[in-house]
This record gives sequence, C-alpha cells and structure tokens, in this order.
Amino acid sequence: MNVLEQYHGRGRGSAEIAASIEAGVRDGRLGPGAHLPTVRDLAADLGVSPATVAAAYAALRRRGVVTSGGRRGTRVADRPPLPVRPALPLPAGVHDLASGSPDPRLLPPVGAVLSRLDLGPRLYDERPNLPALVETASAQLAGDGVPAGPVAVVSGAMDGVERVLAAELRPGDRVAVEDPGYPHVYDLLAVLGLVTEPVRLDGGGALPGDLERALARGAAAFVLTPRAQNPTGAALGVERAAELRQVLDGHRGTLVVEDDHAGTVAGAPYRSLCQDRARWAVVRSVAKALGPDLRVAVVTGDPDTVGRVEGRQLLGPGWVSHVLQGIVAELWADPATAGALDRAAAAYAGRRASLVAALARHGIAGQGDSGLNVWVPVPEEAGTVALLLEAGWAVAAGERYRLRSGPAVRVTVSTLRDAAEADRLAATLAAARTPRRRTRSA
Repeated sequence: MNVLEQYHGRGRGSAEIAASIEAGVRDGRLGPGAHLPTVRDLAADLGVSPATVAAAYAALRRRGVVTSGGRRGTRVADRPPLPVRPALPLPAGVHDLASGSPDPRLLPPVGAVLSRLDLGPRLYDERPNLPALVETASAQLAGDGVPAGPVAVVSGAMDGVERVLAAELRPGDRVAVEDPGYPHVYDLLAVLGLVTEPVRLDGGGALPGDLERALARGAAAFVLTPRAQNPTGAALGVERAAELRQVLDGHRGTLVVEDDHAGTVAGAPYRSLCQDRARWAVVRSVAKALGPDLRVAVVTGDPDTVGRVEGRQLLGPGWVSHVLQGIVAELWADPATAGALDRAAAAYAGRRASLVAALARHGIAGQGDSGLNVWVPVPEEAGTVALLLEAGWAVAAGERYRLRSGPAVRVTVSTLRDAAEADRLAATLAAARTPRRRTRSA
C-alpha cells in the first residue's frame, strides 16, 4: 500500500490536503496516535512541493488535529477536536474500569428535586446565574479556603478551564501541567496553540522543583488538580501546598488555574494555591458528585479573569440552562444530598484502599490517595491492557495521560464490587506484569 492509499491524503493545495487528512480522522480511518508520513514522502506521492504538505500539517497542528514530536514525527492527536467515531463497545461480561465515570448507584436522585423547581419561562433579560446557586457555591468555596471572588457558572469543568485560558493567554504561551495528567487538558492546550511544560508529581501532588523549572522556562500559567488528580489520585498535603505556594510567590504574574472536578466526593481536603495571587481561577464541577449529565461547574477567581469569562460567555451561549442550575442548587440545599455525598466519598475511599492494598501484596505500588482512580505502573501498557481485557477487565492505557512519565494503566475503582474483586484484579495485574516465557518451536 502506498502512502496515498494508507493516509488518505488528497488534493493539490495545502487546504485540500489538510481537509482530506481531517476527513480520515473524522471517519475513523486515521485513529488517535496514527503516524502520518514525512513531509517529503507525502509530497512525492501527491506530486506537490514539500512546502505545500508542510503548510497542510501546520494548519492541522494549529487546529489540534495532529501533533509533532521531533523524531516521533507527525501523528494524529490522542483526542482531536473532531466528532470522531465512538469506540467499539466492550465485549459482553467485561467489567468497565476504564471510563472514569462515577458509580451511578452513588449519585443523588434527581427526580425528587424536579417537583420543587420553578419551571416557568425564562427569558433573555434575566440574570444568567441563579443567585441561590452562586450563594451556595461561594459558601462551599470559602469553607474550603478558596479566596473570595466573583462566581460564574459554566458548562462543566473543561468549559471553565478553556474559558479561563482563552481569556488570559495567547498562542505560544507556555503552560505548566501535571505529568501524568488529564489528556483533555493536553489536547485543549494544543488547540489553543499553547505549549505544555510538564511538571512531575507524586502522591502529594506536583513536585516543587519541577514547577520552579517550568516557571523559569517562562510558563505563564499553571493548571493543576489539587485533589482527585486524574489519573494518579494525588492530593495536595499541607506541606506540599506550602512548598508550591512558595515557588509561586517568586512568580507573581503566573496565572494559577485549579480544576476541582471531583468536588466533595474526592475523599481529601481541598488545599488551594490561589491565596494572595493577582491572577487565579478555581473551577469546581458537579459531574463526579451529582452526575456527568448535569453540565454545571462554577468558576471563581480574580475579578478581571471572571469578568472576561462571563463577558465571552455572553457573546456565545449566554448562560447555562436555568433548569440545570436549579437542579444543582436544590440538590446542594437538600440535607439528604450531603449524606449521599459523604457515603459516596467513603465508598470510593474504601474501593481505592482495597485495590492499593491488594496490589501491595503482589509487590506493586499503586497510587490512589483520592478520587475515583488508581494509577498502576506497568512495564508495557498495550500488552497489560490486552491481557486484562481477556480476563474480563477493561482499564485505560496510560499513554494518553503521559508526557514524559513512565508507562502505567489507570483503573477507575468507582464500580469495584468488593475487596474480593480487588484481589482478583490485583492478581491479574501482577500476572500481566510478568513477561511470558517463550517456548521453543519444534
């Protein structure tokens, strides 16, 4: 198969070539991570100049469809900003520990609050944010030590992070990010034309020395998850938070963006780095605690940043549905919700602890101090994922979550049934980590 057939490149101009590759990504012929040919090879196959292909690749990079990594060449982004074909369904009987979703049995019931909502018509000239929601969110954030600031309502955590970064940064700016970290953040930075500066972390969060180096290299912002870090479950402790604040104190102009995606079910206290900063934002989502379909998050921060977020929002969607805001406000005000969230946090903590302890009995150091996930180092990801799938478990390969850190798999523990299942999973993981002996052919 020649380059043209394999990579579906078509056209004579850079725009046509870029469009044909993008179509291949969109319809699934070019999957995430697929390597594209070199500029010279594709130019020769299409009969165009290398400059034309280089311009096509550059356009795709600017849109976040492809990435370039030096010797790694050009490849399709792990999560291109396109409506790609959904992944194939898991085989029957496989336990999904890969999705990152909360346990639906632990989500507070929404039906009971619907009867209490004012479902009358909402018109264009009304307040975009429900006062009851803003008031409760402000009280929650203050209770967690987050500095006082205006509150905006957005459509989920990543919507909030994107709006903050787009309001405050410009293409070419460097952004310090956790490594391992959330791949949606990496992909978002690529789409916005921002440059990642990896910051390693351990169970206590980002390493201060790595953050100092990233800031010294000119990082204009630091995006972090103070608890329930995805994928590692890291959570900032008192000492680590103080060390990171000390590093940031030497870079007063740096924008700090905190993503509290798990909220009250994280199972760890919230420790913010935003005190006494000029530019900052905290994004708190309800997706893990109340349900992913409630596309609601609140953003607080310095007045300039929040004002820019709301101003840009008014030019687009205008506001988040008052029905969704009302559901969240009612759930937060319901005493039964607090009990449900406490039970969920305890359940997730128990499931994390069961798996980490089971892994330790096999000599494996799993990491999962908070949140819904446990991060398990492995010698090789693809083979481990495949062997676990054969045994009836689906886990996420770590490649999409890593920039420079070592191989691992992410296990979402939210639906682990009991300690016995955690023991079986740990035993299978241990077996998958052991190289299979090769038999000599006759």
